[in-house]
Amino acid sequence: MIRLTYTLLLTLLSPLFLYSLYKKKEGKPAFGSRWKEHFGITPPLKSDQPPIWIHAVSVGEAIAATIVIKALKKRYPEQTIVVTTTTSTGAEQIAKLDSLVEHRYMPIDFCFAVRGFIKATKPTKMLIMETELWPNTLHTVAQFKIPIYVINARLSEKSYRGYKKVQPFFNLLGKHLTQICCQYKDDAERFITLGISPEKVCVTGSVKFDIKITEEVIESGKQLREQIGTNRPVWIAASTHKGEDEKILMAHKALLQSIPNALLILVPRHPDRFNDVFELCQAENLTVIRRTSKRPVDEGIQVYIGDTMGEMLTLIGASDACFMGGSLLGNKVGGHNILEPIALNIPTIIGPSYFNFAEIVNTLVTNKGCLVVQEKDLTSSILTLLTDIESATELSSNALRFFKGQQGAIDRSMGVLFSINKVNKC
Repeated sequence: MIRLTYTLLLTLLSPLFLYSLYKKKEGKPAFGSRWKEHFGITPPLKSDQPPIWIHAVSVGEAIAATIVIKALKKRYPEQTIVVTTTTSTGAEQIAKLDSLVEHRYMPIDFCFAVRGFIKATKPTKMLIMETELWPNTLHTVAQFKIPIYVINARLSEKSYRGYKKVQPFFNLLGKHLTQICCQYKDDAERFITLGISPEKVCVTGSVKFDIKITEEVIESGKQLREQIGTNRPVWIAASTHKGEDEKILMAHKALLQSIPNALLILVPRHPDRFNDVFELCQAENLTVIRRTSKRPVDEGIQVYIGDTMGEMLTLIGASDACFMGGSLLGNKVGGHNILEPIALNIPTIIGPSYFNFAEIVNTLVTNKGCLVVQEKDLTSSILTLLTDIESATELSSNALRFFKGQQGAIDRSMGVLFSINKVNKC
């Protein structure tokens, strides 16, 4: 009866949900003809091998899923993986994995839509990133006798209180879960308090910290730094968006008043904006050069545009300080992943809008490993990081120490999925 009531409510509210999902928004990729996948009209996979199904609702979960996918493919290179996302921005993130996976949009939480997806893809396991739990999806997947794992699971105090108010509803969800791999002990304890059997709950840590920085990446960063100048301060504004570049260039022009030979590496988030950003720099009377031009970067160059794909780690590694973009535009973007510069031991700051990575940023701020700055303070913050070596080193060292202490979640999660080893129970 509870699930029937829920389904009726979902039917009434689904037009609003779909309107929000398909509404055009600047920087948001279009669904195109693939909207039908939300209704279970799912194209068959290219491989005949039954896949592992990983669901990552949007960008943050997709980034976590990327780390899991790479680990899975390293251990089991022949394993087929299908990844579902609800949003097109999540799909954009998964597209970076290219041939490692196949992507499909997640069916809406109606039994008929989920059945259509399962019949088309025939998964052997379902891995849910974070805690994206839908009653009809879990019910239908369980009907097909597919084990369901929650990876990188979180249950905040607020969510816990919300589920507690509708305990019978949560019981519908919990009974279908095979195993919940929690990020922290507090999360595990909340799941158990809600009635999940302790045997189904374990603590594996957050997979987002299992970033691997290769020697090749480190060396390429050093080589680039030699090309752009080892005797000048360099900062990077990574993954910037339209409307944000102007603010960053203004901050850089102010910085040049104090450090005339400072260089800004500016990396727009979307390739279709490379030309616009180059022209914007020229309009601001800044001496600018593009990475693809292959021209020498002499002392007179003030802005170096990273207009290539797949080189973000190299560009960050060549810098003395990093500002992570997508964080100066109010509630439009919500920031980008700050763990990559931290893994490279680069002191990192981010603007006030970082809701996509709130937990990581807030934890790092608490551990004095990251700074959140307002737009008006961007210049002074960068100036401090470039001139006060002791403060910059302390910031990056605190971040890296915390980062390394959080690693190992992938191995522990793989142990649960494939019964390789025991992990911490709550």
